[in-house]
Amino acid sequence: MRSLSTSLFVIAAVFPGAAMLRAQFTNFTVEGVPVQVHGFASQAFSASDDNNYLTMDTSRGSFAFTDFGASISAQLTDKFRVGAQFYDRDLGQLGRWRPELDWASGDYKFKDWLGIRAGKIKTVLGLFNDTQDLESLHTWAILPQSMYPVDLRSTIAHIGGDLYGDIDLKRLGSLSYTAYAGLIPDDPYGGYVYGAKAYGVNIATLGAREEGGDLRWHTPLAGFLAGVSYIDADSQGNGTDVLGNPYKEHTKKYEISQFYVQYVHRRLELDGEYRRTYLDELTFDVLAPPESVLDSRSFYGSASYRISKRLELGSYYSRFYLDWGDNLNDPGNHIYDKVATVRLDLTSHWDLKIEGHFMNGYGATDAFRGFYLQNNQQGFKPNTNLLVIRTGFEF
Repeated sequence: MRSLSTSLFVIAAVFPGAAMLRAQFTNFTVEGVPVQVHGFASQAFSASDDNNYLTMDTSRGSFAFTDFGASISAQLTDKFRVGAQFYDRDLGQLGRWRPELDWASGDYKFKDWLGIRAGKIKTVLGLFNDTQDLESLHTWAILPQSMYPVDLRSTIAHIGGDLYGDIDLKRLGSLSYTAYAGLIPDDPYGGYVYGAKAYGVNIATLGAREEGGDLRWHTPLAGFLAGVSYIDADSQGNGTDVLGNPYKEHTKKYEISQFYVQYVHRRLELDGEYRRTYLDELTFDVLAPPESVLDSRSFYGSASYRISKRLELGSYYSRFYLDWGDNLNDPGNHIYDKVATVRLDLTSHWDLKIEGHFMNGYGATDAFRGFYLQNNQQGFKPNTNLLVIRTGFEF
């Protein structure tokens, strides 16, 4: 009841305020400088038949899925723009109403083919990594969790710099590129830190440096693009184990390679992505193995169709394998997710989504992708049926 009452209070406070801001203040000028203010908020109810999901008590039904954010940006010159956004959420045992600076950056565009951003920047990775928090942009109540897990936000942003641009290829379409380097900020209230506690590991600090890039080709076929993303990172974590001994983890190799395609034609959208994550990690602790190697694979295919101005239908099939070299049929090594969604646009800025998930597997108990030991102390069942009803507002 605490989570429900808190969530309802936040939504009640944010939604009317958002409507007023849109009516009066979303676009204005200060000393002749154009300023824009935007915001969003969403609330979800989730219910499952057996396994609890995303640290919520979904087997009894849970309203503990709330998030909201607000941004402000200013076009200081024709080429220079600055902005920032704060974000807050309560997702079961994650987030817990601790606000964060989601992004804050300055962006200078020299030419169409060359621009630079610096600050805390959303990381361009695949189709939706940099927009996954913006619920109103997507058909789904929850994006494919094989690719964009809401409980793990380690790749969502970096503190550093980007080079980006668009290159016209004439009859061959165009290329968009982004190259970046920086530090991944700590996420002390995320799924990785929370999940490690079930093994007696209390992580005090967790961070990484990363370099990477994204290249996408807008092909001559209207509405069709193809792209590839890559990240090379070096992660470190420090803390204590269950006996109070110092605990340290450090990656020897950490790489993400992602390939994606998208086709949009009138009311139809088709998306597909594939990701390989290779992790070779050293652990310095008397209670843990000294080295572990994981070759994780993720992929999904999705289709959505807008029936009318107010109604959109969609479905996706998603697969996650914790370790490609292990038994792929083991429910402790995979998560298969079949999803069907109905999206209703009640107004131009208010949507309602009803979504069913039919999952097989729960991944390894240390994969920290939705299924956590602390919230499933009776043990995991191989199948999970989940209903998510989510409503969101943006201005």
